[in-house]
Amino acid sequence: MNPSFFDVPTTPWPTSAGDVDLPILYHDNSAVQAFFLCAPERLRPILEGTGLRPALVLGRNALVAVAGFEYRKTSVGSYNEVAVALAVYPPGRPDSSVPLYDFVRPLCERALGVYIAELPVTTTVACAAGRELWGYPKFVTEIPFQLGPQALDFSVLDPQNRAEILHLWGELGFGVRLPGVDLMTYSNHQGAIVRTEVRVDAPFSLHPRPRIQLRVGPSTHRMAETVRRLGLDGARPALVLQTNTFRSILPAGTPCAAHPTPPLPYDP
Repeated sequence: MNPSFFDVPTTPWPTSAGDVDLPILYHDNSAVQAFFLCAPERLRPILEGTGLRPALVLGRNALVAVAGFEYRKTSVGSYNEVAVALAVYPPGRPDSSVPLYDFVRPLCERALGVYIAELPVTTTVACAAGRELWGYPKFVTEIPFQLGPQALDFSVLDPQNRAEILHLWGELGFGVRLPGVDLMTYSNHQGAIVRTEVRVDAPFSLHPRPRIQLRVGPSTHRMAETVRRLGLDGARPALVLQTNTFRSILPAGTPCAAHPTPPLPYDP
């Protein structure tokens, strides 16, 4: 790992939960990313109004990730988070002829990114920062999370009645060590499509065809409906990436295209 990774200047940004220094620094964390292949027509209704389009990454398949994070030490405190993220292209950028390569090319050359359709967290400051600074669809709830070297188990609970929204669990099986890859998100915020380049410094373990399953619970929450619409209830991921030494830097986003901002779901 890079010993000077966090040697970056920070600037306070106001939110309704108090000032947040940007970039946010994630020092000691666990992360798991489960990747599913979906028909692109399942993504299009969720992307309606965003100005973004599904990225076809394998033949006629689009990519959806369900990712869980246990942030033990960050510059905004400790919290857990789960993301439902869709691989997308922004307007005005052509599809890549080798889209999977877009995930590993330098961020400055990358067009393919992810649109976060759902992003529950466990603290009010993480929720306020995500909603107000990036336009991420955050809400506060309970997120039980466990990640070991050979198994994972995390879920998202309905904030109204604690019914299960989703549950991802199982055995990881054989893994191959890989270096971490930087991430890029697109979001809608203040009349623009915002591009955010997330730096990552962590080794990962890649698990092809793990014995993992995703189940949608009995909740009627919007997030449960989103996962059902993507066809992920009962699905098994094509591969999983995981690490218990996740470090990252989340900076302010940069507008990359003007576009009307759809209303954010959930109450602030």
